[in-house]
Amino acid sequence: MAEAIQKGEITSTELVEAHLAHIYLHNPQLNAIVIMDEEAALKRAAEADRALARGIVWGPLHGVPVTVKDHFAVRNMRTTNAHPELSEQITLFDATVVERLKAAGAIILGKTNLPFVGMDLQTNNAIFGRTNNPWDLDRTPGGSTGGGAAAVAAGLSPIDIGSDLGGSLRLPAHFTGTYSMKPTENTVSGYGSFPGLLNPDERSVRHMASFGPIARSVDDLKRAFEIISGPDGKDALVMPLAPYPIEDRKRIDSLRIAWSNNFGGIPISQETRDTMDVLVKALSDAGATMIRENPDIHFDEAWKTWGEMVNMQIMYNQPGHLRFFTFLFGWSYRAQTPLLQMVYPLSIQKYLQVLSRRDHFVAGFEKFISDWDVFICPVATVPAIEHYPPDAIRSNLPVYTRFITVDGHKLNYYTALSAYTVPFNLTGHPVVTIPAGFTPDGLPIGLQIVGKRWKDLELLDIAGMIDKTVGAYRPPDGY
Repeated sequence: MAEAIQKGEITSTELVEAHLAHIYLHNPQLNAIVIMDEEAALKRAAEADRALARGIVWGPLHGVPVTVKDHFAVRNMRTTNAHPELSEQITLFDATVVERLKAAGAIILGKTNLPFVGMDLQTNNAIFGRTNNPWDLDRTPGGSTGGGAAAVAAGLSPIDIGSDLGGSLRLPAHFTGTYSMKPTENTVSGYGSFPGLLNPDERSVRHMASFGPIARSVDDLKRAFEIISGPDGKDALVMPLAPYPIEDRKRIDSLRIAWSNNFGGIPISQETRDTMDVLVKALSDAGATMIRENPDIHFDEAWKTWGEMVNMQIMYNQPGHLRFFTFLFGWSYRAQTPLLQMVYPLSIQKYLQVLSRRDHFVAGFEKFISDWDVFICPVATVPAIEHYPPDAIRSNLPVYTRFITVDGHKLNYYTALSAYTVPFNLTGHPVVTIPAGFTPDGLPIGLQIVGKRWKDLELLDIAGMIDKTVGAYRPPDGY
């Protein structure tokens, strides 16, 4: 799109108008884009066209409309975080990812739906309601970047920027047949994320969260990542992007790839196993060395450590009496899966102990991946599930007590949907998700490609080679 604009094959105004028409046609049934400023987008598109007519190119995305998840601040636009108390919040500044998209010439077309403060693996909230999957409206696009994935899959937006603390970019890409990138943690600034909800003077979420793109190709992931990554002088944790010299680039027949379809005995669907087998054979036939090997990780302990990290970073300021009753009466719910953890009472000593356990997992996986170019594994145990209403709502958060059945095995909701994603939030490694196949019913199946920390550009290059070899992408019918 950017190239077509710069070549004069289409104007930015025509492109924005085409997206708006597509949104009006399909968004009512998808509910993917929930906040728009049509007038501002068209005004900016006209400015882009006038600038180009004078020979001025704003950047690599000059005049291209994009969307962002509705927890990134956009100047003079609502930013609700899917939190009812912030439903009318107008932010007066741009998050860093938004600022950089604009500096690259992109036009913010709108904002995409998410669950309450991003804390679910489906996309539904009390402000905007439920988002549907364009492959099957009776199914969820996943969460928490479900609105972004549905919008990109259906052609309402070419790129969406979202976030990932436990699979929130990867699960929606898997469920919708799109591409996503969870960068190495602290390569993309979180400044301006969840405004009005997180106190910047008491920053608690310092580990495991990443911000990245959902797109319809690896090339678009790369373009978006290069735009939004790197230090911004506001988020002190962000590191410079590691270079990837052209002489270091590999060929498909030189790749050494480890793969696994079994994390801690958690079963995956037959369709997912079949998809992995097809991918492994295709890469082997192309000359890559494919070895089935798991990292030396005690998965139960990894899931537990991730759960404790989430609890201490996000729920640390929960009122004391509420935290006590949650601990006292929630034990049976938490016992369903090691992913649901609660540290009570909180203390600095416990926090340091959990951080130290996390360090062990980071170092352990980095040692494992150093012997391989990438590691490939499932995203989730199943393809997109039908909309799965919570059994209860407590403190605005959904509670799921029923099971998801995977080839006859009953799994806890969180285990079924995030057991294969959270280990890489725990270790902070970069992950690219690509569409790898389809079920007999036509639902997409994605796979995770995991790379070395800080080697994001290398991972994107390898993921692009793998994607071309597999060639599984296709858009949903009717869009």
